[in-house]
Amino acid sequence: MTMSLGPYASFIVTSYAAAAIVVVILIGWVMIDYRNQTQRLRELDRSGITRRSGRSATDRP
Repeated sequence: MTMSLGPYASFIVTSYAAAAIVVVILIGWVMIDYRNQTQRLRELDRSGITRRSGRSATDRP
């Protein structure tokens, strides 16, 4: 099946390629940030800092 995009084929293909590149960059950025945040949380847990959300409402600091 051959598709004819007409005289704007280069614009259409370039637009789709640019959108795909942006999506790939965003996915990579989120993956790297997730890894950094997870590592930071592990370091904080190791140092003895606890999360406030981990305590119950009746616990007092």
